[in-house]
Amino acid sequence: MRSKTNRTLNRRRFVEGLAIVGGAAAVGLRLGPARAADRLMRSGARCDLAIGALPVNITGRQRMATVVNGSLPGPTLRFREGDAVTINVRNTLAAPTSIHWHGILLPNAMDGVPGLTFKGIMPGATFTYRFPLVQSGTYWYHSHSAMQEQTGLYGPLIIEPRNQEPYAFDRDYVVMLSDWTDEDPMTVAANLKQQSDYYNYARPTLGTFIADAGRDGLRAALRERLMWSRMRMSPADIMDVGGSTYTFLVNGRPPAANWTALFEPGERIRLRFINASSMTTFDVRIPGLAMTVVQADGSNVEPVEVDEFRIGVAETYDVIVNMGPEPVYSIFAQAEDRSGYARATLAIRDGLQGPIPPMDPRPVRTMADMGMGDMKGMPDMASMTGAQDTSADIPTSNADGVDPASLRGQASVDNVSMMPMNRLAEAGDGLDGNGRRNLTYADLRSATADVDRSPPTRAIEFHLTGNMERFVWGFDGKAFAEAPPVHIGLGERVRFILINDTMMEHPIHLHGYLFELENGRGDRLPLKHTVNVKPSEKLSFVFTADAPGYWAFHCHLMFHMENGMFRTVIVS
Repeated sequence: MRSKTNRTLNRRRFVEGLAIVGGAAAVGLRLGPARAADRLMRSGARCDLAIGALPVNITGRQRMATVVNGSLPGPTLRFREGDAVTINVRNTLAAPTSIHWHGILLPNAMDGVPGLTFKGIMPGATFTYRFPLVQSGTYWYHSHSAMQEQTGLYGPLIIEPRNQEPYAFDRDYVVMLSDWTDEDPMTVAANLKQQSDYYNYARPTLGTFIADAGRDGLRAALRERLMWSRMRMSPADIMDVGGSTYTFLVNGRPPAANWTALFEPGERIRLRFINASSMTTFDVRIPGLAMTVVQADGSNVEPVEVDEFRIGVAETYDVIVNMGPEPVYSIFAQAEDRSGYARATLAIRDGLQGPIPPMDPRPVRTMADMGMGDMKGMPDMASMTGAQDTSADIPTSNADGVDPASLRGQASVDNVSMMPMNRLAEAGDGLDGNGRRNLTYADLRSATADVDRSPPTRAIEFHLTGNMERFVWGFDGKAFAEAPPVHIGLGERVRFILINDTMMEHPIHLHGYLFELENGRGDRLPLKHTVNVKPSEKLSFVFTADAPGYWAFHCHLMFHMENGMFRTVIVS
C-alpha cells in the first residue's frame, strides 16, 4: 500500500515539475539551463559571488532557496591549474553563511568551515578567498552553514589542466545531481529525530514475509525476521530521506523539466557527474550507451568501461560517452532506495525526450550488511580483513583509545559489526548481480604512479557508529561534542582505517587532502577526497599530513553530520 502511495507521490512531483520554468522566470531565479550550454563564469583568476535568498518553484509550490548570483545551482566556476584565484563572497542573507571548496588543496584558513577555519561570513559582510590551484579536475563548492546546502547553496568548480587532457572529447557538460525538499531542513531533522523511518514508505510486511518464506523456507525467513526485530532494525533502511519528500534534480531541474545536452552522432561527450545531494546516493546509467570512467574525485584513472556506477554524496565521476546513431538518449539516475529518480536527455536537438526506464527493484539489507555473515553461508574468511593486510606492519590504535567490544550496549550504538569485510569489489546493494557492468572501487587504478611511495608510520582506526532509533551518529560511539580532536604530526604519513558498524553507507570526507584508497592497486592507488563506506565494510586509505591546521573529517550525509558524525583532525 505504501509503495503505491510512493509511486503516486513521485508521479505528482514529475508533473508538478513542469511548472518550474515559468515559476522560476517569474521570480528572476536562474536554474540549470533547459539546454546544456553550460552557464560558466569565466573570469580568469578572480570572481565575485553573492549569496542570497530567492523564491523557487520546483514542485508546484513556491519555497525559498539559498542561491549564488541568483542561480540554483550556483554558477559553474572554471579556472586553470596554476591560477592563484581570488573569490569575493558577499552575504546578502539575514544569517551567516560560508563556502567550502570541496576536494581542493588549499591553505587551512581558506577551507570555509565556520568555527573551525574561520568565523563564517556574517550578514552584509564580504569574505575574500585566496588560494593557488595546484590540481585539476571536476570539483564543487557548497555551504558549510546551517544546512544551506539542502536549500540550494552548491555549484560546480572545474579546474582545467595546465597540460593537455589524456583523453579526447568533443563536448564537455556538467551533470550536477541533487535532492530538493519543500520542507525546511530543520523540520526534516526534527522528523528524523522523532521517528527515524519517518520518510521510509517501504517497511517489511506480511506479504514480504510470505515471499521470503517461499524463497528461503519458513524457518529461515522467520529466523531472519526475528533477528531484525531483536536488533530493532529493518532491512528496508536504505536511505533516511527519500522520494516521499525529495524531488531529484539534474542541474537544478526536476525530471519533467528535461535538462538537455546536445550532441552529434559519433561525437565523444565528456560528462562530469557531481553528487551535490544532501542525503541521496544515486545509481547512474545511460541506457543504450557504455560509459568510460576517466576521473574519480577529480583525479585521472585508467579508463574503465561500465554500464552503471553508484555515486555517493559528494563524490564526482567523469565519463566519456561515444554517442551512437540514435537521436536521443536518457541519463537516468535512480535513488538507491528506488523512491525516485533524476533524469536528463542527450539529444541531437532541443525538444526531444529520451525514454525513461522502469526503476529497479528496491534493494534490501542482509545479515551480511549487519556484519553477521550471510544467513545462507558464512563469508570468505580471506575477505574479512581490509583491502590489504593494512594494520599488521605498523602501530595501530583506535582514534579514541576504545576497545570496539566496549561499544556494545552504548546508547548511541545499536550495532557493532562482528565480521567487517573487504567489500571494495562490490558495487553495492541493488547493483551487484543486476546484469549490468557496474563500477566498483576495486576497478579504480590511478593513471599515474603514486608520488609518495613511503609506507605509513602508524594507523588510526575509526568505527562508524549510530543508533537508528535515536537518530544519532558518530565515530567510535561519540558525537562531535563528546570527542577530542585527532592529532597528527605535520609531515606524518598515516593510514585511516574505517569500519562501518551501521547498516547504511557513509560517504566519509576528509578536508584539505586527497588520500590514496588502498584497493590493492600497488603504486596506482586511486586518489579520492570522499569514500562511500558500505555497511559492515572495512577499508583504509593513506595520506601524508603536509597541510597544517584544523581540518574537518565527517560523513557527508548532511543529517548524519549534523547529528554527530563529525571530527576535527589537527595537523601540527
